[in-house]
Amino acid sequence: MVRVTREFDAPPDRVFDAHVDVEKVRRWLGPRNLTMTVQRWDAETGGGYRYTHADADGEYRFYGSFHEVRAPERIVQTFTFEGFPDGVCLETLTVTPLDGGRSRLVGTSLFDSFEARDGMLASGMEVGVREGYEQLDELLAAG
Repeated sequence: MVRVTREFDAPPDRVFDAHVDVEKVRRWLGPRNLTMTVQRWDAETGGGYRYTHADADGEYRFYGSFHEVRAPERIVQTFTFEGFPDGVCLETLTVTPLDGGRSRLVGTSLFDSFEARDGMLASGMEVGVREGYEQLDELLAAG
């Protein structure tokens, strides 16, 4: 399991919206050096997604299903890297309000094996999460 906790200077509804509105997701999800193309984005309970990140070295495809989308507090989804299709991850994201119009986001990724978890961490996940949330900070600050 991997757990990421992050606070944002924005209320829960704005943080949640940035996770379900495809135009906003394109602007922040993933490392800064990657370009995102979305083939499918149905951010609703029972929906699904598929997107591609690309850089000069190649393309990286991801897909999953939205199992629960409950605004503005919870998203449960699967996450799969096409290059490792047996490594399906179950992700739960919760957004809670904090004083002063701020929010706390907690993301939990449950892997089916230690090998899958370690592989994801070795792939650069930390950089993607850190840079992605820095870009989300910028998006939220811009209004």
